[in-house]
Amino acid sequence: MTAKDAVYTVSELNREAKRLLAQHFLTVSVQGEISNFSVPASGHWYFSLKDAQAQVRCAMFRGQQNRFTPMPRNGDLVVVNAQVSLYEPRGDYQLVVEQLEPAGDGALRLAFEKLKAKLYAEGLFDETRKQTLPLIPRTIGIVTSPSGAAIHDILTVLKRRFPAVPVIVYPAAVQGDAAKGEICRALQLANQRMEADVLIVARGGGSLEDLWAFNEESVARAIAASKIPVIAGIGHEVDFTIADLVADLRAATPSAAAEHAVPHQQEWLSGFQYMEQQLAQRWQRKLQQLILQLSWLNKALKIQHPGEKLQRNAQRLDELEQRLTLTMQNCTSYRSRQFALTRLAFYRQQPTRHLLFLNQQLQNIERRLQQRVAFKLATLTQILGGTSQTLNAVSPLATLERGYAIVRNARDKIVKSAGELAESDLITTRFANGSVVSEVKKIQR
Repeated sequence: MTAKDAVYTVSELNREAKRLLAQHFLTVSVQGEISNFSVPASGHWYFSLKDAQAQVRCAMFRGQQNRFTPMPRNGDLVVVNAQVSLYEPRGDYQLVVEQLEPAGDGALRLAFEKLKAKLYAEGLFDETRKQTLPLIPRTIGIVTSPSGAAIHDILTVLKRRFPAVPVIVYPAAVQGDAAKGEICRALQLANQRMEADVLIVARGGGSLEDLWAFNEESVARAIAASKIPVIAGIGHEVDFTIADLVADLRAATPSAAAEHAVPHQQEWLSGFQYMEQQLAQRWQRKLQQLILQLSWLNKALKIQHPGEKLQRNAQRLDELEQRLTLTMQNCTSYRSRQFALTRLAFYRQQPTRHLLFLNQQLQNIERRLQQRVAFKLATLTQILGGTSQTLNAVSPLATLERGYAIVRNARDKIVKSAGELAESDLITTRFANGSVVSEVKKIQR
């Protein structure tokens, strides 16, 4: 039976077509956009690859999927290595995919995700390892291209916000094959010199390929190893790189990185003025408190001063003397009047016996009066002597007259023990009749 006369069943025809396809196409590489992507319960991937004019069905079995992470999505542009085959039950022509890789930006994004996962697992993104930025850096280092727009934006912001902070530029290419090496060397040079307190790694916006130097593992590790805090200001706000994740602070743009690096000088000046006012007010209140306290202490010292006590006791003694004199005058006046009356009565009556009796009584009265006056004077004199002795006992002058002395140090504080002094200290020794300034030559404890 010739091929011309042969009659195939549908199954036979599909099987023969599958064999011919497998023989003619060993392994092919096909680029296209994924569509109609689905994952049934079996875990296999089914999708279509399409371009502007055509599409082809594809199947990727679960055993081949460990070569590709993460899972592809509709719209991804990929390159597949596949066997050309035919699905016999339906007679569908398809590709059995053995390997699937992103094409163009897709490959870069895959590399980005792989490195991101690796560095995350190592802890390079942890907030605990990130350094705190200085409040006001003494010097700012900038790692960027000296001819790019980023350096102009950064310097403009720094001049506007805090022009007093000096800037050191560590030049490095920020795009192309040589960029990653130059960025790493610039970071290492800055850490060797330790001239800056904070580093800004920056470049302007661009495509994923333009920014790829900042997604290189060597650059990420150089940033992580920096002893100087690093601010990443790469691209525009929507751009995101590995360097942003590793840096101590991620800024949306180079200009934003400059704003994070320094405070606004006007805010600081306002803060300093406020603190100056607060300090002046507190010092004024403290000074007033000290003045009041000094006034109170002066009054208290004046009250406790021996001279004040002597004055008060002297005033009391004068008062008692006046009262005694007045009492004596009153008593003498009274007795004189009594004597006059008695004498008058005596003259009137002229009885000799009565006169003698009255004379004797007068003498007794005078004697008792003199005794009382003498006793009163002795009592008051004794009180005065006791008071004087008490005052003399508490007076530091009396203590000094007994041979004691008061020793004060150079700060005019009383020295109570030898342990308060050191050799070569100057001391002032106060005696009852003067003082002596001397130098400590030896201390015996």
